[in-house]
Amino acid sequence: MAASGRLALGTLPRSSWVRGSGPAVLSRLRDAALVRPGFLSTAEEETLSRELEPELRRRRYEYDHWDAAIHGFRETEKSRWSEASRAILQRVQAAAFSPGQTLLSSVHVLDLEPRGYIKPHVDSIKFCGATIAGLSLLSPSVMRLVHTQEPGEWLELLLEPGSLYILRGSARYDFSHEILRDEESFFGGRRVPRGRRISVICRSLPEGMGPGEPGQPPTAC
Repeated sequence: MAASGRLALGTLPRSSWVRGSGPAVLSRLRDAALVRPGFLSTAEEETLSRELEPELRRRRYEYDHWDAAIHGFRETEKSRWSEASRAILQRVQAAAFSPGQTLLSSVHVLDLEPRGYIKPHVDSIKFCGATIAGLSLLSPSVMRLVHTQEPGEWLELLLEPGSLYILRGSARYDFSHEILRDEESFFGGRRVPRGRRISVICRSLPEGMGPGEPGQPPTAC
């Protein structure tokens, strides 16, 4: 029953998950910043969480980052998955990436503690390509995108547990993105209390890089 309820969320209007500073930015980013609520069933979310927990538990939360963009986090790059988790990630690939896009071989896993947050940043094109897609586990959060040249242009995405977000093109390079800290976590007038949040992030290959080449993990949401 819980899984069916999640899938029904997808029938709600886009304004339930995406809001912006005006019609122009909503139109501009309509295909560049997407949320698919209920992408995971409750069972699928539990499958990913169970697989990730032992590895994450071995790491301590950190309070600085190589580019100073994340606070209260632990992270890992993961390339080996169970058969059940691989099937989920294949669905992400089919939903978010075009057939011609090659993905980085490792998946970025980011674990934010309840008071952790991600500051506004623009991902480096050296470390991931034109598209990123992230699954949100455990806790709801709000992602805010702000135009780097016109800060009055903004978009907010409500990321419920089990949702998939997709950022591509202009949303990746013309807008900064962040995950709001708990005390700022509102979607419109609605309070979105933050708890521990895990994101599982698939990334397209940067131009000119082979799929197995190592690189510094990007800041990601």
